Amino acid sequence: MFERTAIIASTSGLHARPATVFVEAANEYDGLDIAIGREEEPADEAMDATSVLSLMSLGLEYGDRVILRTEGTGSEQALDRLVGLLETNHDA
Repeated sequence: MFERTAIIASTSGLHARPATVFVEAANEYDGLDIAIGREEEPADEAMDATSVLSLMSLGLEYGDRVILRTEGTGSEQALDRLVGLLETNHDA
């Protein structure tokens, strides 16, 4: 399993538009199980990162720290891209 920490950079938090951008990118990685959760929460409470509803239910705000976890071939490259999306201010 691979994991990375990211800090939410969108000034309005992870609302519909940045969540959709993130989920669309996560869904491009067929065969990978990608999960996201708040840094302070246990790994077993992580949500499916390929679902907009799951992602938005986390209520992530600007500056929140999250952990992305994935397994499978191409995990490191996927995490690099997904962390980059979370750490981009989509409200700018």
